[in-house]
Amino acid sequence: MAEKHLDSNFSSEETDRKTKMSAAPDLSKVESHTVGDIQFVESAGTKRNIKSRHAQMIAIGGTLGTGLFVGAGQALVIGGPAFTFIAYCLTSLLVYCVVSAIMEVATFLPLSGCSMAYYANRFVSPSVGFALGWLYFYSFGILVAYEITAACIVIGFWPNNIHIAVWITIMMLLIIGLNLSPVGVYAETEFWFAGIKVVMITGLLLLAFILALGGGPTHDRLGFRYWNNPGATKEYIVGGPGGRFTAFLYVWVFSGFSFYFGPELIVFTAGEMRNPRKNLPKAGRRFFGRLMAFYVLGSLAIGVICSSNAEGLTSSSGNANASPWVIAIRNAKIEALPSIVNAGILTSAWSAGNAYLYMSSRALYSLAVAGNAPKIFAKCTGYGLPIYAVIAASCFAPLAYLNVASAAGEVFNWFISLTNTAGYTSWIVCCVILLRFRKACAAQGVSVPYQSKIQPYGAYIGLVTFTFLLLMNGFTQFYPGQFTASGFLTTYLGIPLFLALWLGHKVFAGRQDPWLQHPLETDLTTGLREVENDAAMWTRLEEMKHGAAGNNKWVKKLSVLWG
Repeated sequence: MAEKHLDSNFSSEETDRKTKMSAAPDLSKVESHTVGDIQFVESAGTKRNIKSRHAQMIAIGGTLGTGLFVGAGQALVIGGPAFTFIAYCLTSLLVYCVVSAIMEVATFLPLSGCSMAYYANRFVSPSVGFALGWLYFYSFGILVAYEITAACIVIGFWPNNIHIAVWITIMMLLIIGLNLSPVGVYAETEFWFAGIKVVMITGLLLLAFILALGGGPTHDRLGFRYWNNPGATKEYIVGGPGGRFTAFLYVWVFSGFSFYFGPELIVFTAGEMRNPRKNLPKAGRRFFGRLMAFYVLGSLAIGVICSSNAEGLTSSSGNANASPWVIAIRNAKIEALPSIVNAGILTSAWSAGNAYLYMSSRALYSLAVAGNAPKIFAKCTGYGLPIYAVIAASCFAPLAYLNVASAAGEVFNWFISLTNTAGYTSWIVCCVILLRFRKACAAQGVSVPYQSKIQPYGAYIGLVTFTFLLLMNGFTQFYPGQFTASGFLTTYLGIPLFLALWLGHKVFAGRQDPWLQHPLETDLTTGLREVENDAAMWTRLEEMKHGAAGNNKWVKKLSVLWG
């Protein structure tokens, strides 16, 4: 037990002193209920109603979105198929470094109200936790409006005379309604949304293989034709090797947007997940395999079946007309599939809006739990919904109406620019959290239930690489003739905003706090006893269920298939 290790190294007086100095909130207030002869301990706030199958599908569903189905076409246009494939491979590996890092921390303390901002508050410094928490809140909230707009644009793929404001209203009410439901309803909805996306990308990968071998209606054997003509790589802005380097770096930076906030979504669900000590590592391990299967194979597939100079890729339609998959399907003379793919893209945008509102509300709830937001946002309904946090996060959704008028649409784009660097900023802080957490555990002699084999090396690699990619977000602005004030602000505005939140909190509220928590003074105990008791109880319940199933191999196989 962690407490025994602490007792062997420190006196009780020093432990009391550390507890008082810690900025972490007291999450030990719990309530219990009984299943059979087992008593379960739950937090007094949110409820653990996210099942194992929910967690695993939410994890992969959070990364499969319009970025892969539509946005990857922009990378293909600028970099060509080879650079697109390499960039997505590199980013997949880097994202797994983040996933494995945050799984260690979240598995140790999967508390009600946990988020990477909450862990930053406890293991790095209160000011960093404050800045990251508010970055999550406003970024996710703004992205809700963005995804609502994207869903309405996707609907425009099918001709209709309904005003876009009507579609915005319908999408907004559906998303807000789902998030006002118990978390089990949200989780079940996301499970099926993610299932649709997984089925669609699996079908598209199979289709790409068939088309490459000439199995389409035209029987045109594509092979790697487009890697030869127009070529595997392209030049961007300038010619020669410099132009190819520019194209590769641009595509590498751009590829990160397809993965944004997928890892963090798993942590946001940890506080409402059943048996998180078991299910979090499982979700993290399977996350990597699905990243490689869908993003790596997907980026390879679009370069095989779609030319990088295809006319439709440069369109600004934002729906299936700009998708490299649909362009390839139309070239293969398959008539029915474009509408099916567009329907899948629509569910992706809808699902993303649903997930972003969930994360925005839970970010505000986590801030309130950590003492960095008004306590009213930590209040929950009887079924564990942080109602006031959901209502506050929902206030971002009406920003989608700015897109009804073109002039107001420019204002909306400025809001979106605040989120352009949020993903890389979050991943940098996630790496720092893991490193500080590891130092605290080593200093205090605390053992953890899960450790990744690639850590802490993955965190160091991620810290350096994501910092580089963050600074390179708008690097083309510094090329001769490319600089514009609006372009520069759009690509870099999020960085000074995060720094202002961090340093502002440090100056006005955290003067007495250290810049980094000392490893010996980091709070590793608050809430730990409840987490360990909860894990033991879930283990006992699962043993009872397995015992009831007996030796029925069919029941066991179905259980494995269902997740």
